[in-house]
Amino acid sequence: MTPTLQATHALGRSVAVTAGDVELFTYTYRPDTPVLESPKPYLHPIRTLTGDTVSLFRPHDHVWHKGIAWSLPHVGEHNFWGGPTYVQGEYVQLDNNGSAVHREMAELSATGDRVRIAHHLDWISQAGRPVIEERRALTATVVDATTWALVFETAMTNVSGGTLDFGSPTTKGRENAGYGGLFWRGPRSFTDGIIQSPSGAGGDELRGLRAEWFGFRGRHDGTGDWSTIVMVDDTANPQHPPQWFARSEQFACLSPAPFFSEEVPLADGETMSFRYAVVVADGDRGEDGSALLAKQGRAALAAGRDAT
Repeated sequence: MTPTLQATHALGRSVAVTAGDVELFTYTYRPDTPVLESPKPYLHPIRTLTGDTVSLFRPHDHVWHKGIAWSLPHVGEHNFWGGPTYVQGEYVQLDNNGSAVHREMAELSATGDRVRIAHHLDWISQAGRPVIEERRALTATVVDATTWALVFETAMTNVSGGTLDFGSPTTKGRENAGYGGLFWRGPRSFTDGIIQSPSGAGGDELRGLRAEWFGFRGRHDGTGDWSTIVMVDDTANPQHPPQWFARSEQFACLSPAPFFSEEVPLADGETMSFRYAVVVADGDRGEDGSALLAKQGRAALAAGRDAT
């Protein structure tokens, strides 16, 4: 029997989603993040259905990493990632750390088998100018007794007054550093874990590959238990299938990076949309099991599309 989903709203701050007696995640939509970390909504802590934590918040090596967040390092001249900006062969701290600011809640519903959170955001430059208006939705469902899924949807409209080029450190000259987009940072104990691609398992050598989905198989301190995370790119997304930014050797992370090695321009007044599924499972699912989680993620994306 699958547990009932519930949502608890801390007004003006966050929404916590629980399954039975386990808090699956908290979505902080109005954070108190310092400006230099490019304030934006994030999901943390994120847990499996048995309560194992599969995210990390504000690690000392990259304090702007916060669980799962929609983070973009190069949006025209703006940095909505956090920290320094890569320019001319080095990282430089500039006065360009923008903020994604919650404007209003559009929907918050819990029906027992589904929780949906939708809101509108304003992306503002560090100088206070409007850059992007965003419509965002998160939908959580329980897949089975050991697995749950999150569908993340965003539609970004350029309101800056000019064309915005979306890119990454790689599009600015840093090799194989194409991070940006929906970014997951795993717990410390997942370091040196297993990156899973559709074509096989490995480590950092898989970074930059194009694929519909990627996964991460990691182990927890204390219990020695395993968890598996799979992220799935919707087939309608720009640049599908994306190149993946994935790391294991120094820390655990996954990101389907649509602007990895090629800038994507967005004209003023135009809208660019993305959809992803994140599947969170107890246990080491191995190669075949990770592929099954990806299939379940595709089903969640299809169900979300049908629901709208």
